[in-house]
Amino acid sequence: MASTPKDGERCAAYGFKFTWTPDHLTPEQMRPYMFSYDVLATEALDVLDHADPDPVKGNISAAKQDRQAQTQGQDQQTSQSGNPDNNKPKSSHHKRDLFTLLQTHHHENETLSSLWSQIHTIPEWVDWAQIARGQLVFYRYALPFVISLTFQSLLGGMGSSRVSHTLSKTGGFSGKITRKRLLDTFQHVLDVTRDLDSIKPGPHNGKGFVSSVKVRLLHASVRRRILLLAKEDASYYNVESNGIPINDLDSMATIIAFSATVVFLGFPRQGIFLRRQEIQDYLALWRWVGYLMGTPVDEQHFSSPEKAKALMESLGLYEIDPSPTSAALANNIITGLQNQPPTFASRDFLQAQAHWLNGRELATALKIPKPGLYYFVLVGLQCALFMGFAYVRRAVPCLDERNICRMRRLLRKEAVMNQCRGVEASHGFKYLPRLGKDTVQVQDGPPSEEEEVRDLFGAAGGRKKKRRGFGEMDWSFGNDHDHGGGAAERFWLVVVLGVSAALGGVGLWLGRGLVVGV
Repeated sequence: MASTPKDGERCAAYGFKFTWTPDHLTPEQMRPYMFSYDVLATEALDVLDHADPDPVKGNISAAKQDRQAQTQGQDQQTSQSGNPDNNKPKSSHHKRDLFTLLQTHHHENETLSSLWSQIHTIPEWVDWAQIARGQLVFYRYALPFVISLTFQSLLGGMGSSRVSHTLSKTGGFSGKITRKRLLDTFQHVLDVTRDLDSIKPGPHNGKGFVSSVKVRLLHASVRRRILLLAKEDASYYNVESNGIPINDLDSMATIIAFSATVVFLGFPRQGIFLRRQEIQDYLALWRWVGYLMGTPVDEQHFSSPEKAKALMESLGLYEIDPSPTSAALANNIITGLQNQPPTFASRDFLQAQAHWLNGRELATALKIPKPGLYYFVLVGLQCALFMGFAYVRRAVPCLDERNICRMRRLLRKEAVMNQCRGVEASHGFKYLPRLGKDTVQVQDGPPSEEEEVRDLFGAAGGRKKKRRGFGEMDWSFGNDHDHGGGAAERFWLVVVLGVSAALGGVGLWLGRGLVVGV
């Protein structure tokens, strides 16, 4: 849009229309956020290096580190080739638990003490009862949440060319790694929604609280690494055009993607409309998570649903501008999920969901092929089923409570025990930015079993476990997923036939009654 809209003017961005208000942000108002970032976490990271040196940041240059690591790897492979036991690749990357380091040394340094004090200081706008209700909202609509977060917040979020450019530098969104990356993100969501104690600071520091701080320090590590590489090679990352890597605007967009985008876009496009109280509660939860992650969650943008919605719309209008990298990463997400447990959904079905959730214009701009009508019918049926379950359960308190307890238990079991083989996400610096390394190539297929084990347990591998479907249910309808997937589609087809048979039975019964009456 060439000029700034006036109050009351209708705006459109990739098929989404809204009315401009004083709460919306212009490009000039958003640009300063591109060059501000979480300085406190960055300074704390530098201090933590003295307590436990980071091998990524040393006295030698990053480029030399990369070349030396490659040379050492070749030498080790040559010298160990005669010993079968030494053929297993070994990771030399030192894994640090940054939260534990912060917890141990925060009293020794003023910067660490400031960060520790900040994350343990409760802002006056925090209402723990409201945040607890926000956690319940997630599990009340768990499956629509998962669909919206995956295909709109994450896949659709790749439409931001700046964000996708930064993500491509980590190498963590290739088709072979994307699924593990998404599972790590989903584990963080489950951690912050587990229960109220999990997100509260205190003597024992809940798991959601700890993982949020770890993600904050991880972002600081990635930011520092990319800036270090940019100093060595100006073509690697352009700060002037892209802003500081993982800047305040990016952080705000992330919180909006996990909150406002879901309730104001993802849910309505699935036919689900939350009550206003549910919206307020859920946004309050993610405002607190954003605070822990160093995001500017001030009154101007996050104090009400209207302000959060205005920020979401401003970002959609000015930040969504898909690039070839955006298209590559979006398609890599689909590649990483196709024919994978627990649903073993085909690529066509996943593409149909991407089109349904993001709209035709954005999906086309992301180069996501449009599948046939059959798959859109299945997605529509899925939405209808979600609508029925959502509205009925929330209207009956006993059903609502039972559903929340069941989904809370089932999602964690599926995400951690079944899909990640019991491995909890560490939120460590795993995907290391390097010169000449990115993920702009579209991958052709999902990861193999061997690659998944390596991603989960490291280069040395680990004990394989049999993958199970959603919970204890076998969604694969036999072993058909080994021959191309599509079990999710067949599941919905069975539902269609079942509903049709039920309606047919009702019709026959009514028809018989009419005949008898005559």
